[in-house]
Amino acid sequence: MTLAPRDLDRLRWQSRRGLLELDIVLERFWARTGALEEKDARALERLLAMTDNDLLDCVMGRAEAPEAQLAPMVEKLRAA
Repeated sequence: MTLAPRDLDRLRWQSRRGLLELDIVLERFWARTGALEEKDARALERLLAMTDNDLLDCVMGRAEAPEAQLAPMVEKLRAA
């Protein structure tokens, strides 16, 4: 099931971060992503709940995803 536009907008807003490097990664991700499935949206939401530094470490490969089920979304962010 695809995420509703209102929920997608909320996730985009939560993607605005305090670290420029993280903002760049997330902006690229959103530029390449048209819609999100609910499963991906929930994973992204959990990742966005992390602190900026911890999330950046995951995206840059300096740390593992905090939960195995979040690893596919981390890979999607890395690919952006």
